[in-house]
Amino acid sequence: MSHINTNDRTLRETKPSVVRNLFLTSSLREPGSVVNYDRFIPLRANNNWITNYATIPDPPKGVQANKKARESGETPRESSAYNCLLKNELLGENIENIKTQCDERQTFTPVKARNLFKYGMVTPTKSEKTPIKSSPYSLSPLSVSSQRLLRSPHKATRKISRIPFKVLDAPELQDDFYLNLVDWSIQNVLSVGLGSCVYLWSACTSQVTRLCDLSSDNNAVTSVAWSERGNLVAVGTHLGYVTVWDVAVNKQVNKLIGHTARVGALAWNGDVLSSGSRDRSILQRDTRTAGSAPERRLSGHRQEVCGLKWSPDNQYLASGGNDNRLYVWNMQSLSPVQTYTDHLAAVKAIAWSPHHHGLLASGGGTADRCIRFWNTLTGQPMQYVDTGSQVCNLAWSKHSSELVSTHGYSQNQILVWKYPSLTQVAKLTGHSYRVLYLALSPDGEAIVTGAGDETLRFWNVFSKARSQKETRSVLSLYTGIR
Repeated sequence: MSHINTNDRTLRETKPSVVRNLFLTSSLREPGSVVNYDRFIPLRANNNWITNYATIPDPPKGVQANKKARESGETPRESSAYNCLLKNELLGENIENIKTQCDERQTFTPVKARNLFKYGMVTPTKSEKTPIKSSPYSLSPLSVSSQRLLRSPHKATRKISRIPFKVLDAPELQDDFYLNLVDWSIQNVLSVGLGSCVYLWSACTSQVTRLCDLSSDNNAVTSVAWSERGNLVAVGTHLGYVTVWDVAVNKQVNKLIGHTARVGALAWNGDVLSSGSRDRSILQRDTRTAGSAPERRLSGHRQEVCGLKWSPDNQYLASGGNDNRLYVWNMQSLSPVQTYTDHLAAVKAIAWSPHHHGLLASGGGTADRCIRFWNTLTGQPMQYVDTGSQVCNLAWSKHSSELVSTHGYSQNQILVWKYPSLTQVAKLTGHSYRVLYLALSPDGEAIVTGAGDETLRFWNVFSKARSQKETRSVLSLYTGIR
């Protein structure tokens, strides 16, 4: 009896208009149409509120998230595959292909907005209409779609060792940002300037020989550079002259004078040697002639010249100085044909790309910390990346569109980059001082780095196989004769 009274009281308290509208809409609505009632009650069927929390987009974490991912060694593809696996098992997404669903490009697409609670009529989803049933004889705890996801083909990631494969002692290796004391010849011989001496180390036999000793002249070695054929090595000195040595007979074949201050940068172009000095000038001289032969003097820098590199076609010379300027010179003019002033610190790190004609990379010192790329064909700046520390050296891979950079204050690290995405492939640490010196092996696979901690460290950073993404067009003018 009390039950009947309770229902009657409830009906009496309900407004007649609401009851009339409720019955009217229920009697006149079309089959399959959705009705919105006055009370929002979440649907219980097929609505797992706990796992739906995973579909709520997280706020962007920016650089910190990328930094944590790099430190943990997890690649974006591995993270995407794991997220797809969770969606399959928890949300029933039935993703079967990593390439289409978990591509790295998905990270740049907006996240779909999803509600935690669902309101309305229960309608089966596409996955519920065509479910993928697992075999009753399967021993795997994963669904069929997850098993297909894990079996989907994917490109194996290249592993770069985080430790050097060889370490050599280099006593008296100077901790000076403006010097270039390490170079690797095409004949697989390493030249190193240590104090007043130049030593040669053969990578084939591990034999060490002393090439020259400048202590009798009260002089010091400030730069070394191998010729293109690997039979001559040029030695820049603190007193301003440059000596050229024939390593086969261990004999000095030329002495070039003309600078009034130390020579910190050297670059070969055939038999022509370019030298950059603290006297702010660049001299170009033919090493086959006597030291008093006529020279080409390039004047433009306002402070010490600390970086010199010839382009792969030997037509353009790039120079960097302590005046924060990057110049490009040609063989005909005595004035720079291009000037770049975007760097905010000394420009020592310079590297021409062997894969993209006219592409030049440069790095700035402590106050700049950026690697910048330039299109020297048009004279226009391209993209840049802030590395967070002083850029000391740059070198491109011979086989793929990657480059390595060495750094000083304050990370003292070695970074491998992909171009043009400028994503970090690896970060190598081990030097306790600034990594001021860098040279690439003749096979293009290994690098050697030197620092003020008086050690030389050898790293395997590049792969010899050409990148699959790199295309070779028959219309390119710089990839072959035909």
